[in-house]
Amino acid sequence: MAGPIVNSGPGGPAVIGPAPLLRAEAITKTFGATLALDALDLDIAEGEFFALLGGSGSGKSTLLRIIAGFEAPESGRLLLDGADIATTPPWARPVNMMFQSYALFPHLTVADNVAYGLRRAGVTKAEAAARIAAALAMVGLTGLDRRKPHQLSGGQKQRVALARSLVMRPRLLLLDEPLGALDAGLRERTGFELRALQRQTGAAFVMVTHDQEEALALADRVAVLEAGRIAQLGAPRDIYERPASRFVARFLGAANVLEGSAAAGGFDSAEAGVTFAGAIPPGTVAVALRPERIRVAPGAAGPNTARGVVEDAAFRGDDTLLLVRLPGGAVLRVAHAEEDGAPPARGAEVTLAWEAADVVPLAS
Repeated sequence: MAGPIVNSGPGGPAVIGPAPLLRAEAITKTFGATLALDALDLDIAEGEFFALLGGSGSGKSTLLRIIAGFEAPESGRLLLDGADIATTPPWARPVNMMFQSYALFPHLTVADNVAYGLRRAGVTKAEAAARIAAALAMVGLTGLDRRKPHQLSGGQKQRVALARSLVMRPRLLLLDEPLGALDAGLRERTGFELRALQRQTGAAFVMVTHDQEEALALADRVAVLEAGRIAQLGAPRDIYERPASRFVARFLGAANVLEGSAAAGGFDSAEAGVTFAGAIPPGTVAVALRPERIRVAPGAAGPNTARGVVEDAAFRGDDTLLLVRLPGGAVLRVAHAEEDGAPPARGAEVTLAWEAADVVPLAS
């Protein structure tokens, strides 16, 4: 039996749940001289919606393909219910994968595309018909079973690919950029539907994406990957509000990152030209401050305020992004909400303010 899921924090290891469905232990993968995964460890729980988030080359797609069985690691173990499946072929794993391209057979109908895996598994015609009908109903495609892929919209093709995966009743469903080919409106709606399907089926979903909003909105937990390792793992809100490093702060939500050093009662930043007041631990080398946590506050003075000049502004619908240059030369991104009134014009001198609790210390 595999042990309980453990996340390590400042106070040491803490048990957070029962034994994981899937555990990756020291998974390493190289492609020539390129290290794609560097002794990566990861646990995924039963019935969890998990997101692997990272930029190009971070290792997220390689990890997904190793879980699916399409790539083999050079070293490490991949445990499913405690049994190592690192050398088990894809077809023998209770795992299905929905590809970014959807990979539908153009000459087959919707029903035949969905039935493909069932036929290979030797499921009887009667059971297959019932499972196909149930899967198509689940994704909202009832009545479209005789259509060919070229007769479907992009969103409908995505649903066929999803039905083909779900009809196999996998314990673990892998999603490779599942919403990437959809337009913005359809992507949001389909994301909610994916989340509802995950709850309905009880399967664990593991989604690879480079879209931070997608990961934060859908996942129970998010792993941010950098250079083949996990830079930070946790609940979406925790990672967003308390990034652990410069990389995570900048990648997830484009926070302002200011260099400096911890000082008595706060953090000194020469590039900002201000001292951030608050409980900053020794060893802090930078701090993060989210744009939406900064407000334009005429007349404010004292700790956690700064004066600057608006260099540029961009309207974004529900807010205006201001670029404000501080006395030390750093430029802060400030999200000025519409309800706070008209944004200051370019060239205007402004006073900015924030709360001490919104200054996040970064040790790396």
